[in-house]
Amino acid sequence: MTNLAEFLVRTASRYAERPALRLGTAVTSYAELDRLSAQTAALLRAQGLRDGDRVALMLPNVPEFVVLYYGILRAGGIVVPMNPLLKARETEYQLRDSGAVLLVEWHLAPGEGGQGAAAAGVRRFVVEPAAFDSLLTEQEPRHEVAATAEDDVAVLLYTSGTTGVPKGAALTHAGLRHNTEVNAVDVQQATPQDVFVGCLPLFHIFGQVCTMNAAVHSGALLTLVPRFDAQSVLDIIARDRATVFQGVPTMYAALLQCPDTADADVSGLRMCISGGASLPVEVLHGFERRFGCMVLEGFGMSETSPVVTFNQPHRPRKPGSIGTPIRDVEVRLLDDDDQDVALGEVGELAVRGPNLMKGYWNRPQDTAAAIPDGWLRTGDLARQDDEGYLYIVDRKKDLVIRGGYNVYPREVEEVLNEHPAVALAAVLGVPDERLGEEVAAAIVLRPGTSATTDELQHFVKERVAPYKYPRHLWLVDALPMGPSGKILKREISVSVN
Repeated sequence: MTNLAEFLVRTASRYAERPALRLGTAVTSYAELDRLSAQTAALLRAQGLRDGDRVALMLPNVPEFVVLYYGILRAGGIVVPMNPLLKARETEYQLRDSGAVLLVEWHLAPGEGGQGAAAAGVRRFVVEPAAFDSLLTEQEPRHEVAATAEDDVAVLLYTSGTTGVPKGAALTHAGLRHNTEVNAVDVQQATPQDVFVGCLPLFHIFGQVCTMNAAVHSGALLTLVPRFDAQSVLDIIARDRATVFQGVPTMYAALLQCPDTADADVSGLRMCISGGASLPVEVLHGFERRFGCMVLEGFGMSETSPVVTFNQPHRPRKPGSIGTPIRDVEVRLLDDDDQDVALGEVGELAVRGPNLMKGYWNRPQDTAAAIPDGWLRTGDLARQDDEGYLYIVDRKKDLVIRGGYNVYPREVEEVLNEHPAVALAAVLGVPDERLGEEVAAAIVLRPGTSATTDELQHFVKERVAPYKYPRHLWLVDALPMGPSGKILKREISVSVN
């Protein structure tokens, strides 16, 4: 097996009549999903797609995303997943940078994608379910799967741009296959009886590999959620007797704050997984108390296909930790001179393994800077305990240096999240003439609660060293978030008195 699409072919041969996808009341079997992807491959080839051509996929969490994803791979193309909410200039940039030959867009998209495609001179194909189904029925299925090498690119996934201009992480068939297998077998221990909740966006690496690909690998049912809404997700978990839920911290916080959880039947859940950002320990414990399902936290990034470490089921879980490296993956913690730090000390997390990207698309200098010696520099600061468990301290670039003292925003955010009125908190550094940087915090309060900034500042001041508590605090209605639910600190409007 080389081509990632062969997972679907293999699963369909074993579990042809088992349900693969569900959206509302519509259910697609694995035999149907296999056929539809084969017809999609035939359609793409008939329209001139060649091996290695890039096809941009701009759809929400609908069955057509899965059909097209595997169809593109099956035809020998490279999938370029894109957020359906991108603006025209962002779409144009990614289409030009990737060299995509086609943009496939959802019929209910706001139209920005089409404008971007026109500006980039890229063909656009609009997917409307009934018309798309009709078009596919006219195609003779292309049952064969295009031959690919281990290091051929399968997915070109653009990073969120938190460290500058978005770059295309070139993920290989071998890297994605390895990470999918480890997730499905080692981490999730998934079976065909499992039901995965598909509320993470499939255009994002977390939802794409850990939910969609892992479900297909296992022959499990993927129940799709096009738009996350806490109450709707709870209803779907109950309706489908879902067994595996995966989300980012903001999703867990929303489920925990949902007012109608007393009667929510989530008894089918056997595993909850958090990633994408650090999960506040208070949210973790609150969720477990409310819903009775343990939350296991891990760490990953687009460049690592994505999972690097995880609180694995066969080892004790440590709240606040991102766990230990997954199978075949190595990690190191390095100082500014690229030397290993002492046990318990903070260093930059570096990763090596079969899950690493091939590089940044057409960016050899950026690739060499990120992977200078076979070890990917993640830009995350972490420490490791004597049992090998890792703890993310913060992003290296988010480190606040206040008067020569290092302040890690994650630590201050954890304290703020302990306050009963705080729903979300983002701690960051702001310029200060005297100290270089000062600690600041933007805070979203829970619905129906109240708290003053003075009260919140005092709450933190009592719990951290004097140089760590935020001197500037302000209340906001919401925090800016990326497509995966990660808080985008660079976009926070700073309010300093």
